[in-house]
Amino acid sequence: MKRYEHNPIIRPEDVKPSADGMEVIGVFNAGASLYNGEIILLLRVAEKPVSGSADRVAVPYFDEETETIRIKTILKSDPDYDFSDARVIKSRSGQKYLTSISHIRVARSTDGVHFRISDTPAIRAFDKYTAFGVEDPRVTRIGEDYYVNFSAASYFGIITRLFKTRDFEEFQDLGNIFHPDNKDVAIFPRKIGELYYALHRPSTSEYGKPDMWIASSPDLVRWGDHKVVAAVREGSWESARMGAGAPPILTEQGWLILYHGADEANRYCMGAMLLDAERPWQVLKRLEMPLLEPTEPYETTGFFGNVIFVCGAVEAKEELLIYYGAADDSVCLARSSVKELLARMGY
Repeated sequence: MKRYEHNPIIRPEDVKPSADGMEVIGVFNAGASLYNGEIILLLRVAEKPVSGSADRVAVPYFDEETETIRIKTILKSDPDYDFSDARVIKSRSGQKYLTSISHIRVARSTDGVHFRISDTPAIRAFDKYTAFGVEDPRVTRIGEDYYVNFSAASYFGIITRLFKTRDFEEFQDLGNIFHPDNKDVAIFPRKIGELYYALHRPSTSEYGKPDMWIASSPDLVRWGDHKVVAAVREGSWESARMGAGAPPILTEQGWLILYHGADEANRYCMGAMLLDAERPWQVLKRLEMPLLEPTEPYETTGFFGNVIFVCGAVEAKEELLIYYGAADDSVCLARSSVKELLARMGY
């Protein structure tokens, strides 16, 4: 796996703010697909209000009553709040607020490196379930339709929402498909037998850790028959949490899965595993070491450093173009091939 020599390929300064009074602080974790001879990226764009005050934090959220983005101001001197995490403000009552709000923006490219980025959001906060923003899209093509699933955050937790499109201009809302708290959903690009399948990552608060699960569905909306696919590995680079990245890629050996794992220090790396083609809840091979880990300055330093997070990959001319978020700041590119990755797994 080789990083593109001129990474990052998309930076915050490349993206126009969605409104006056907002500034783009990150563009990362992009879903990817081929469409009409171009590579489409669905970018997660994180924005925050422009603030001239150093003693307070402006928290953006979508107000369903007014259908606008509103701002809540919290003083940094307020002892009821914890400001230790740059991404989240926590109150003593348990309420959490994101310091930014994300939307999804379309970018298009003919070479996979240089992208034309839309000036306006394609999907943004629009109801009570998306009040804190929409994040980390994945794109799965099934027939003529492109299914876009993303994480939506709100006072009610983190759920997974599903949209459908045929042109990446108009999107149909198919509703909430996984209840809170659940994220890292990656939908398989075809039925297996009579059912659709998706990887997902429920969050647990009692005995378990954030592991990778699988579910099946007759229609992509109603999901059930949940099973654990892979669990975190104690003492490893993925000891704290793991979750699916890009949608599964069908190969002659099985389903190739690119995923992320993190340790207790919140260091995120990219891993790979192979699932059985007809029984995708069975792991055939799982690499012990990461495919890619944060070592470059643009991966170790950013809004939230030491992060490599993949949401999209496309096959183009026998090359696998892997798009990953670096340090919750920018979009980067790594190149490999399905053949090379299978060889690394011993096939």
